Amino acid sequence: MRKVYYIYNPRTRTYDRIYPTIRQRILSIVRRLFYGMGLGAGCFLVFFFLFGSPSEKELRSENARMEAQYNVLTKQLDDALTVLADIQQRDDNLYRVVLQADPIADGIRHASYKEGRYEEFMDMANADLVMSTTRKLDLLRRQLYIQSKSFDEVVNLCKEHDEMLLCIPAIQPIANKDLKQTASGYGVRVDPIYKTTKFHSGMDFSANPGTDVYATGNGTVVSAGWETGYGNTIEINHGFGYRTRYAHLQSIKVKAGQKVVRGEIIGGVGSTGKSTGPHLHYEVVVKGQKVNPVNYYFMDLSAEDYDKMIQMAANHGKVYD
Repeated sequence: MRKVYYIYNPRTRTYDRIYPTIRQRILSIVRRLFYGMGLGAGCFLVFFFLFGSPSEKELRSENARMEAQYNVLTKQLDDALTVLADIQQRDDNLYRVVLQADPIADGIRHASYKEGRYEEFMDMANADLVMSTTRKLDLLRRQLYIQSKSFDEVVNLCKEHDEMLLCIPAIQPIANKDLKQTASGYGVRVDPIYKTTKFHSGMDFSANPGTDVYATGNGTVVSAGWETGYGNTIEINHGFGYRTRYAHLQSIKVKAGQKVVRGEIIGGVGSTGKSTGPHLHYEVVVKGQKVNPVNYYFMDLSAEDYDKMIQMAANHGKVYD
């Protein structure tokens, strides 16, 4: 229907019909058109800023999914690193202790990559999360590699274990089942000649001259001859980081380069070098460090005798050198 327009006539108090011109009709249509376009644009802008475009909505949804996946991955990496830390503890404090091997150094186990490795992630959304996850993944990969190499070494040590047990010093160097030959142990003692305190780096066994001296483990004689202070001395390399020294001997029955086995007679007790009486000075060296020999008689003493030996070795006793 055609629209009809009226206007109020205050003089006659009636509504008079009016007939707009073509120009007025066109202006009315244009005005309504602009009003509609403005309202439509406003609604579009409100919808766009509140809800975004379909592509932006899809990107936000994809970003949320990726963030959730990264959070799950980070949690799984934390769990894996916890399990790996437990394996590392057992490796260092159980397997390597049993096989008498040094633990893996912390600097090697926990070495990390340079920070510059992660700069490429700085411009990414959720950069901190991505960098943290990537760093943990690199750490896990590196520590797994180190642990794999460690287990390879442990396997090789296990293969050598039987041989190592034959080589480790494990008996007393002279016949001393009743422990009566024990003279002085490892530790700070008073020098019998200079009357000053000094560190006694081995164990002394008093015995008659010529008493048999035994190799305490399989090995190779490194040296057999005179050493200043020690007199006639034999040193044996047992491998696996172990060496033993037998000093103040009266006689030497082996020579450098000779293979010996545990219990083999290698010399006789004497009083050569810096000595105040016939005795055997015995040392155990582990990886270059002189250690207490009392810990290396486990094949020769019962538990009760071992406790007794420890008590005897701990006192000052009589020092002969």
